[in-house]
Amino acid sequence: MPVVKDGSIVPERVAGGVERSRRIEDELREQNERFSAAVENMSHGLCMFDADERMIICNRNYIDIFHLDAKLIRPGIRFLDILRHSVDLGVASQSADELYAIRKPYIDQAKPSTYEEILSDGRIILISHRPLASGGWVSIYEDITEQRRAEQDLKEQHRRFDAALANMSQGLLMYDADGKMIVRNGRFLELYNVTAADFPLGTTHRDALERLLELGIYTKIDVDSEVAKTEACRRAGKMHSTYRHLADGRTFLVVRQPMSGGGWVATFDDVTERRLAEERMTHLAHHDMLTGLPNRSMFRERLDLALEDVAATPLAIFSLDLDRFKAVNDTWGHPAGDWLLKSVAKRLQRCLRNDADMIARFGGDEFVVIQSDSVGIADAEKLAKRIVEAIAKPFRDKGRDMHVGVSLGIAVFPADGRDADTLLKNADTALYRAKNDGRNLYRFFEPGMDAVVQARRALEVDLEAALPRQEFDLDFQPIMNIASGEIIGAEALMRWHSPARGRVAPDDFIPVAEETGLIVPLGEWALRKACAVAASWPPGLRIAVNVSAVQLKSSGFARSVISALAFSGVPAGQLELEITETVLMDESKAVLKTLRQLRELGIRIALDDFGTGYSSLGYLRRFPVDKIKIDRSFIRDMGNRDSAAIVRTIIGLGAELGIVVTAEGVETERQLDMLRDNGCVEAQGYLIGVPSKPAEIQRLLKSRATRSQTG
Repeated sequence: MPVVKDGSIVPERVAGGVERSRRIEDELREQNERFSAAVENMSHGLCMFDADERMIICNRNYIDIFHLDAKLIRPGIRFLDILRHSVDLGVASQSADELYAIRKPYIDQAKPSTYEEILSDGRIILISHRPLASGGWVSIYEDITEQRRAEQDLKEQHRRFDAALANMSQGLLMYDADGKMIVRNGRFLELYNVTAADFPLGTTHRDALERLLELGIYTKIDVDSEVAKTEACRRAGKMHSTYRHLADGRTFLVVRQPMSGGGWVATFDDVTERRLAEERMTHLAHHDMLTGLPNRSMFRERLDLALEDVAATPLAIFSLDLDRFKAVNDTWGHPAGDWLLKSVAKRLQRCLRNDADMIARFGGDEFVVIQSDSVGIADAEKLAKRIVEAIAKPFRDKGRDMHVGVSLGIAVFPADGRDADTLLKNADTALYRAKNDGRNLYRFFEPGMDAVVQARRALEVDLEAALPRQEFDLDFQPIMNIASGEIIGAEALMRWHSPARGRVAPDDFIPVAEETGLIVPLGEWALRKACAVAASWPPGLRIAVNVSAVQLKSSGFARSVISALAFSGVPAGQLELEITETVLMDESKAVLKTLRQLRELGIRIALDDFGTGYSSLGYLRRFPVDKIKIDRSFIRDMGNRDSAAIVRTIIGLGAELGIVVTAEGVETERQLDMLRDNGCVEAQGYLIGVPSKPAEIQRLLKSRATRSQTG
């Protein structure tokens, strides 16, 4: 039997009961400890209340959530007092009574429930109310502030995503890793003019492409290839873009961008206008805006490409330049000049043999031709003749005929060069020769032509420096009245005495001065000089000055004439301006207006070199000149029946129209007699007097005037 400390014997039944009681206590203690540990280690707050609404137990998280004082919140405290304590601390956002009124229905119903409480600091506490079988309840408290914020952020993100999808200018489709459509915006449906039923969510990429083909939106597309490309780009993690051409003529840019989690996003953008603009820009970059012909850049690309192959077939390069285009452009204005250039371009294109040939406009009135597969000079010559003949025909616009010609220079590959620069340079060199040889013709490149071109350029340089160096002078050739034999005036003739070149003939430097524009300051100088010399002549004698078409088209010409008369004191009626037929034929409103203004001042207008220009005499009706000068070539050949007939016709025409007729180049008495017999009014030439220096002509005129007075 069990023995106690004092030696007495304890009955066995009593001893067993004590042991069981201790064991139960130990188990209860351990269980309480485990319960307390579990409660304390919960991630949420916990508080238990009995049927009298007094707290049984709470954990630290509960205290922390509500910032309660742990010394006050002890077992036995009433639930309402806890609420009052939280109000006193400023944690609660409502009064204790209000909070209790909210809780009371849940307590009384003894049913599980969940509700939220928003604290004064904005935190959101989720409260789970669970009743106990013995009365009372357990509440679990969870701070869900961050969770709710995340939920709100997610909602906002979804809202923004939906708004972005709805307002995108691009169509959008999103596919998951299995290639199924999971997102589709309204813009996609609008762009393709389809319905949501045509492309339901879950549609595969392949099905979408096939559906677009079925609907006739795409006319031709390799579905297998497109699916394979998309899959390859997705695996490689690379973006892929392509242009889709729709049956209605539109062009879409489709961009597929892989997503990190698998799948991809496809965007659809209508780039029809952009593509058209790009095509227009590309066209403009390679074509001349006025004529639509290829420009210098495109021509060079084509020529370089043709010459890249070491076995390149023979070809010829033509350098073209219009003759008399500047006169047309300045006379009738730029709109007429532009029309003429477009018309020339069309004629040139018709001259080409096939699509292998190419013509380009380099600028102004410069054109260049590639003749491919040329079998030699014979082929090139045939094309050159076709071009010359085509451009020589009049261009008729608005009831008027425009006359231009064309000069061509030809370089042949490989004889005249094996690279583009050399061929173009040599073709230009041949063009210079064609212009110098008379224009409206063609010339093939020859090695010695470089020297001619260099000489021409050197002439331009010397000519530009000649005026400021005072290398020019004027000679004067007398003009006689045939009936009376009296000298009635003289014509001023320009002379150039170059220190390096010696005496340069007018036929050599005047055309160059006109082409370079130097004729304007040179002509102004000649006009002032001639008037200054004529100021010392006997009264009534006329001074004739040649005027270039280029001068007449310059805006300050009339002003320079008036200035020359004012400075010299010569009366306007004594000045005679000699112009060529081309000036009147061109019908420039500005030129005709200038001539009329000068004529109204009393200045006389003479038509020089008559008979060598164009057949139409309509310009004499549109602008009645004061004088016609028969070209010296007809006077020289007056022994020829045809030339004599022409001279008689011109003299008769002058008489009918009331226009003075002057014969140039009179060198024999027989010529003078024939002119007198046919009623010609004036004569000029070596028989009458050679061109003389100002002092000599002044002595001649004064002596004639003296004889006339004494006679």
